[in-house]
Amino acid sequence: MAQQKERVALTPEAARLLRELTEKHGPLMFHQSGGCCDGSSPMCYERGELRTGDSDVLLGELEVEGVADPVPFWMSASQFAYWSHTHLTVDVVEGRGSGFSLEAPEGVRFLIRSRLMET
Repeated sequence: MAQQKERVALTPEAARLLRELTEKHGPLMFHQSGGCCDGSSPMCYERGELRTGDSDVLLGELEVEGVADPVPFWMSASQFAYWSHTHLTVDVVEGRGSGFSLEAPEGVRFLIRSRLMET
């Protein structure tokens, strides 16, 4: 059986922020929807705060050193149709993102960096 390729990863800065957010909020999850502006940024929620369903794809479960539970990364199926050929890396940059994502009060926001998947 072929091993599934990794589709999503974290920068060290994103892992550090996830450790901090987990300490404050408990288990976390990401959801990447389509859209423009903040709708294109990965949103970080307390696990279970956003319901996922048939219209979402689980890209992976991010292992973060120092965090007990993996952080699932979901994407809307319609967005995945466009990004299915890419590998995503979750990074952190200065600036305020969406008020709904848990990192917003920290003065930073999560950002996706993408590259073509290796064959």
